[in-house]
Amino acid sequence: MKKYAVGVVGATGMVGQRFVTLLERHPWFQLTVVAASARSAGKPYEEAVGHRWAMPTPIPEEAKSLVVLDAQADKEKIASAVDFIFCAVDMKKEEIRALEEAYAKLECPVVSNNSAHRWTPDVPMVIPEVNPEHLAVLEAQKARLGTKRGFIAVKSNCSIQSYAPALHPLRSYGLERVLVCTYQAISGAGKTFETWPEIVDNVVPYIGGEEEKSEQEPLKVWGKVEKGQIVPALSPSITAQCLRVPVSDGHTAAVFVSFQKKPSLEEIKSCWEQFQGRPQELNLPSAPKQFLHYFEEPDRPQAKLDRDLEGGMAVTLGRLRPDTQYDYKFVGLSHNTLRGAAGGGVLLAELLCAEGYILPR
Repeated sequence: MKKYAVGVVGATGMVGQRFVTLLERHPWFQLTVVAASARSAGKPYEEAVGHRWAMPTPIPEEAKSLVVLDAQADKEKIASAVDFIFCAVDMKKEEIRALEEAYAKLECPVVSNNSAHRWTPDVPMVIPEVNPEHLAVLEAQKARLGTKRGFIAVKSNCSIQSYAPALHPLRSYGLERVLVCTYQAISGAGKTFETWPEIVDNVVPYIGGEEEKSEQEPLKVWGKVEKGQIVPALSPSITAQCLRVPVSDGHTAAVFVSFQKKPSLEEIKSCWEQFQGRPQELNLPSAPKQFLHYFEEPDRPQAKLDRDLEGGMAVTLGRLRPDTQYDYKFVGLSHNTLRGAAGGGVLLAELLCAEGYILPR
């Protein structure tokens, strides 16, 4: 199989670094281009990242000597050199929207980790196991952009990965009300304990914009494609509180849920155990064999023990029990830079390739 040539735009940031590590020895994708801001452009990738490299493994050999291109000034050069790009840039939202549309109009598909286009009606926001059918909206998006192969597909916010996938198989029971409190790792802010010593022995009870995303994004994910747009679901009602905690990786969620038709505890666990999505059906390279793992132990899941399950692509669950105010409560955990960011982006790209939305040039 001829590998797809892939670019990472925003390659020097934390999520960009994670993309670079995940592409090392990927069976379908070959890292061909790295791009970042003008201040990094022209330098070998190893030099451009320098002391900011934050991954637990060394910079991949294939990436070290790649000369960093300018994400803005070199768009035409980048678009012509690759089959598609991953985008994880740190810019203002309106600038990101313009940049991603510019790449799409250059006939370069964009798989985005950014939030800028999540609420564009014809841009699918996809958790591959949950709403792969939303990719059908891409034909309408390409018609709007005037492109043949260029488009934008985005992944959802990292915070919702720890609870929306667990709620998804339970929708047949009529999700009514959801309350969620998330406890989010510092890598979600692009930080490490070395760069953010103030977080040690501390909890920050505010993450800008995160609660709105956590309440609203699941409704788009559970929406329907109608007349070339994604129409968000009207229920359940979701309220969220998001806190930054002194954990390196792994977002934890305490979830409370009520149903129209209340299932039993065993029915919920059975739904989780049996759930398979399109990535599992297609046996995609990055797909976890078991997407939702339930722990019977009362002290699991734990970020340090469980975030890397199935290469950091599984969602781990535990502590399911009745609640006094809602029907049930449980705890969820997902790896925020793997399943919640770059890993989810790579899985989305695999799905787009497998389903024929991205074709080699």
